[in-house]
Amino acid sequence: MIKKPEILSVKLGLAFNDPQLFSMALTHRSVGARNNERLEYLGDSVLGFVIAEQLYELFPDAGEGVLSRLRASLVNQSSLAELARQHNLGDYLILGSGELKSGGFRRDSILSDALEAIMGALLRDQGIDVCRQWILRLFADKFADLKVDDWNKDPKTRLQELMQANRKPLPVYELVGMSGADHAQTFEVKCSVVVTSETCNGVGISRKKAEQAAAENMLNLLQTKAK
Repeated sequence: MIKKPEILSVKLGLAFNDPQLFSMALTHRSVGARNNERLEYLGDSVLGFVIAEQLYELFPDAGEGVLSRLRASLVNQSSLAELARQHNLGDYLILGSGELKSGGFRRDSILSDALEAIMGALLRDQGIDVCRQWILRLFADKFADLKVDDWNKDPKTRLQELMQANRKPLPVYELVGMSGADHAQTFEVKCSVVVTSETCNGVGISRKKAEQAAAENMLNLLQTKAK
C-alpha cells in the first residue's frame, strides 16, 4: 500500500505551499503524462549548483579537478538512491502497474530521479534559498565524511580503492600497443573492471603513465554511468 505523500513531506521537514507539486515529484512516468521528469530535470540542475558551491567554500585550496571528483562522488545515482532509502522514499512513490510489479520502488534510477524531482518541486514552490538549505541538510553527513586528500590520490589508486570498497576484483591492465623509436616510445594500455563490460584505453610515454591514463578514463566512465 502506497503511503500518503504528506507523511513523507513531514518526515523530510518540508511544508509545500502547493502540495500537488510534491505529489508530482513522486509520480513516475509509468503513471502517465503528468509525471516528475520535468521536476527531476530542474532538481538535477539546482543540486549540481548547490553541491558545487558548497565544495568551493569548504575546500578553498582544492583545484578544479579535485572539486569535480568530489562533486561526482556526491551527485550520482548510487549516492542519491542511498539518501532516498534512508528516508524510505520508495514507500511513497506513485508508480504505474508495470513498475509496481517489477519492484520499481527499489530501483536506484527511480529513487534518485524522485529525490531530484523533490528538489525541483521545492525550488518551484519556495525558491532557491529554501531549496539550498534543505539540500545541505540532506547531504550534511556526506559532507562531514569528505576528505579532500583522498581525491588527490593518483587515478590507479582511486580506481583500486573504489573496487575494494565495493568488494569487487581489482582492475586489470593490459598492454595493447607500443609505437615509436626506442628513445621516444608511446605505450597504450587497456583497463577493464568487472562492474562494466566497457573498457578504457590510455596512452603515455611509459607503461605506468598509460595505466594511469586508462584508470582516469575508467573512473570518468563509471562516474558518468552512475549519474
